[in-house]
Amino acid sequence: MALKQKLNDDLREALRSQDELRKTTIRLALSAIHNAEIAAGKELDDAGVTAVLAREVKQRRESIEEFKKGNRQDLVDKEQGELDILLTYLPQQMSREEIADVARRIIAETGATGPRDKGKVMPVIMNELRGRADGSEVNAVVTELLGQA
Repeated sequence: MALKQKLNDDLREALRSQDELRKTTIRLALSAIHNAEIAAGKELDDAGVTAVLAREVKQRRESIEEFKKGNRQDLVDKEQGELDILLTYLPQQMSREEIADVARRIIAETGATGPRDKGKVMPVIMNELRGRADGSEVNAVVTELLGQA
């Protein structure tokens, strides 16, 4: 089943069960997908929908950090609830060890030897791990590995 269709089906189910958080979260996600389709001038495939959902997840994570700094636990809880719902639509996220294994392989393939070669490694690894790993986590792993090189 297409990811966008699954979102629409889950929205209908959330409306029937009167699950406010799920309903509003899915509506926001579908709205972001619709806006991305308008910007692209065509309907998005599953990879495009996944990219939009990944952006939404990143936005929620950043909001949670800011709300924590502002001691707004009520907003942290709301954003965390939305984040948990959105994560169910994304592929299983990779662990730090799995990211490090891929990073080591790509570092070897690109011939990167130190921190200055990060620009060679990051585009390749992000292309391979798109949607399966958080960019900031990948960045931290690559920085750490290249610092040891």
